[in-house]
Amino acid sequence: MLINFDQHIDKLNKVRRGEIKEGLKLGHQRLDEHFRFKYGNLLVCLGHANVGKTTVILYLMLLYSMKHGIKWLVFSSENEPYSIIKKLIEFRAQEVINKIEETDYIDHYEWVYKHFKFIDAERLYSYKELLELATSVKKAWDYQGFMLDPYNSLSIDRDTLKGINKHDYDYQATSEMRIFCKKNNVSMWLNTHAATEALRKKHNKGEYYEGHPIPPMASDVEGGGKFVNRADDFIVIHRYIQHPSDWMYSHLHVRKIKEIDTGGRPTPLEEPIRLRSIVNNVGFDIEGKNLINKPQYKQTDVPF
Repeated sequence: MLINFDQHIDKLNKVRRGEIKEGLKLGHQRLDEHFRFKYGNLLVCLGHANVGKTTVILYLMLLYSMKHGIKWLVFSSENEPYSIIKKLIEFRAQEVINKIEETDYIDHYEWVYKHFKFIDAERLYSYKELLELATSVKKAWDYQGFMLDPYNSLSIDRDTLKGINKHDYDYQATSEMRIFCKKNNVSMWLNTHAATEALRKKHNKGEYYEGHPIPPMASDVEGGGKFVNRADDFIVIHRYIQHPSDWMYSHLHVRKIKEIDTGGRPTPLEEPIRLRSIVNNVGFDIEGKNLINKPQYKQTDVPF
């Protein structure tokens, strides 16, 4: 089937007139310069195990919900839903769960219920089953973001695998994910793990992080470069978990932004966006700026 040429010329004319809608900003100059929430995009997030990928991703999701009202469907096979809900409440309150006043606690969990829905991870799903379920939920509840965490926890769809190898299977899966995103105007955030070999790569002698594992490159994802090939956007989250002082900093490397016309661009190789964990791990400040003001007030969902 051929494209509708006039539709694409119309989009080109909008680019010429500066009318292309940019991705959503959070009000942080450097973060907005490199990273945006974009409807209909497949975002792949990569990181080593135990560096706090999910925590950082959840924080960014919460920020976009608070700023722009984004609603999220969440599948996380490695975290109990109550633990994610707890983390979201603590992020929004900027306080540990048992120190939040009862009336504020009720306000926070009602807000989370309004903006986040969770797929029961008590059973195994293939990517096809999750996409079918996500399509069904979309018809009943109009969400704009879908977090799938992580890819390697999904079962293999044997019908799709018939006649092809795992490499081609992953291409098929990520291609169908992109089609799902475009068709439903949903941004999917897909968490992935780095291959074991990537963990063996250390910073060189004389470097500030000498001897510590280096941040993985996009090609270090389990399954290889096909994921960055299919992704619209690709980020890496890294933390030097055994460093005596910098263990509290999460580094956000933006490796790929497919459409820079709508905002965002890769971060310089040695200049990631740094998120410092707040005391008690109830949020982050992003390069010195806390995007969630405290205290929260019930009459508004947009406190910044």
